[in-house]
Amino acid sequence: MRMQCPNFFSILAFSLSVTVFALGISGYVCAADTTVIKIFEKTDIENDRILLGKIAKITGKDRGLIQRLESIVIGRSPLPGKSRLIDEDYIKIRLRQGDIDLSQITMEVPKKIEVFRTFIEIPKDNIERIVSDFVYDKTRKRKRVTVNNVRVDNEVILPRGEVTYEVIPPRNTDVLGTIPLQVCFRVNGRPEKKIWVTANIEITTEVVVTKRPLGRFSLITGDDIHLQKRDLADLPANVISDCEEVLGKRAKRKIDANAILRTDLVELPPLIKRGDVVLIVAESDGLRITALGKAKGKGHRGERIRVVNFDSNKGIYARVLDSNTVKVDF
Repeated sequence: MRMQCPNFFSILAFSLSVTVFALGISGYVCAADTTVIKIFEKTDIENDRILLGKIAKITGKDRGLIQRLESIVIGRSPLPGKSRLIDEDYIKIRLRQGDIDLSQITMEVPKKIEVFRTFIEIPKDNIERIVSDFVYDKTRKRKRVTVNNVRVDNEVILPRGEVTYEVIPPRNTDVLGTIPLQVCFRVNGRPEKKIWVTANIEITTEVVVTKRPLGRFSLITGDDIHLQKRDLADLPANVISDCEEVLGKRAKRKIDANAILRTDLVELPPLIKRGDVVLIVAESDGLRITALGKAKGKGHRGERIRVVNFDSNKGIYARVLDSNTVKVDF
């Protein structure tokens, strides 16, 4: 009886099939264990550092490796509102610097990787309102405060977060007139941006103003003056703001119409004028002596002027009591 031997080529084909199948299973297992990094094409970043975990989806069974990969710093984030392009080679360099074995990972990288920094925009009108609120709060004890011509060059771009601000006026300067103000912005407590803003601050007050020209030494009456509102920044320190303060006084010199009255422009008329006849009084220990005399100069109440005694024709100094009387001090 003739026995048939297995075909050599059939046996060889079967062996190769088994081997390929086994290699396929082995390759499948290895691929399943590989950590995969899938980089996003576009990513929005809030922080100032780009972490791999923020721009990629990382999957795998090795949780320790995944955490290491997620915390790797790829680079600095762009400025708020700006974007940055990153390529695959740059990411691989960062991975090697982080002691990552690239043979343990698989990377899926798009042709272009763009990282955009999110931002908060503070518009110019918001900044103007910040400055105005600061001025009104600082000058709340003063009436008739007006803030205008607040000049802001540009809006402010900040990273996302909790925004706070502080307005800083110039040192040793009253908040009045056109002044520069510094506005400091913080995000999550960290200083982020400083800008300069100018503002014109008006504090109006009522002042006494002449209705018509006043001649030298002319007495001031209610028909000569009235109150007007003026910007305090344009006024001298000795301006008069109460009509009662000038009524009955006289102009020291010629004053034009619509002039703001100051304390150095008006005076009380002297009670005694040069050439007036006055009563000279001298008193001491119950003794009172009187005599007539002639004033040799003008004088207000309490001022000492020179007078000449008619009886002795001698000149003495006496203090003005009223429009008719002077008193000799012993």
